[in-house]
Amino acid sequence: MRLTSGYLIGLAMLSATSILSVAARPQEQLIVSFLEIIDIETGMREIVYQDTSHFEAPNWSPEGSTLYFNRGGYIYSIPVEGGEPERLNTGFANRNNNDHVLSPGGSHMAISHHSADDGGVSIIYAVNIKGGEPIRITRRGPSYLHGWSPDGGELAYCALRNGQYDIFVKPIKEGPEVRLTNTPSHDDGPDYSPCGNYIWFNSDRSGIMQIWKMNRDGSNPVQMTFDEFNDWFPHPSPDGVHVALLSYDKGVEGHPANKTVWLRLMPAQGGSPVVLTELFGGQGTINVPSWAPDSKRFAFVSYKLLD
Repeated sequence: MRLTSGYLIGLAMLSATSILSVAARPQEQLIVSFLEIIDIETGMREIVYQDTSHFEAPNWSPEGSTLYFNRGGYIYSIPVEGGEPERLNTGFANRNNNDHVLSPGGSHMAISHHSADDGGVSIIYAVNIKGGEPIRITRRGPSYLHGWSPDGGELAYCALRNGQYDIFVKPIKEGPEVRLTNTPSHDDGPDYSPCGNYIWFNSDRSGIMQIWKMNRDGSNPVQMTFDEFNDWFPHPSPDGVHVALLSYDKGVEGHPANKTVWLRLMPAQGGSPVVLTELFGGQGTINVPSWAPDSKRFAFVSYKLLD
C-alpha cells in the first residue's frame, strides 16, 4: 500500500509487531526507514515501503516497475506500487553495501560486496538480476560502485588507491581500471550523463564538497555548484535535463547518516540548485542512481529515530 508521506503518518501505520521487534534489540539504534518517491514538479512525497530495519539506496528499474534497495547485506526488490520486498539471489555476495547499480537494460546489477577473501574491503561484482553467482569486476579494493555507462560497457566507481580517493572506470569485460582523477582531494560519487559523454562527481578540491562534471575520459573537470552546502552524489535525469543531488550543511564532514539534509535539483547545463525537500537521512538516501525512467520522479530513503 502506498501512503502519503509524513513521519507521523508513517509511524502511525507501523504494526505493533514491528515496534516490538525493534524494542527487543536495545543494543541497536531504534529506527524507521522510509522508501519514498518524490515528484519533481509538485514536490509531493509518497511512501512506498517502511520498516523498522535499516535499508538504503534505491535503484529504479529501467522499465519503471520495480525499486531495489540494500538491507542487512542483501539486495531486495519491491514493486513501485508497494508490497513486500523480495530478496535477490546474489550467491556468495551477502555483505553488499549501498553502492549498487542496474545495467542500462536492467538484466544485471553491479554490486559492491565486502569480500572476506580480500580482508573485508568492498569489491565490485556483477550478477544477473534473476539471480546467480556474481562475476568479479574489480581486482582491487576498496572500490565503491556508482555508475554504469549508458552503452553498457563500463562501470564508474570511487576507489582508495595510494592513500587517496579518486574516480576510476573499468570495462565490464576484460580490461584494466583507468584512473580519471588524481588529486589529494576526495573525489567520489561518479555517475554518467545519459548521453555518455560526461561523468558527474563530487569533490572537495575547491575547499568544501561541491558538484563537478568532466569528460568521460577524465579531461576538462568543471565545477558546477558554488554554494555553502556540502554537495554529494549527483545523478543526471534520464532525459538529460536535471541533476539531483544530496546536500549537507557546510559544517558536516563526509556523508554521515542521521543528519538533516536537502534533496536538491539543478539544471544539467549549470545553474543554481533548488531545494526539493528537507529530510532526515544522508548516508543511504540517494547514494546511487534512483531516477524514474520518465525523469519526473526519483526514489530515496529517509529515516526516523525512535526514542
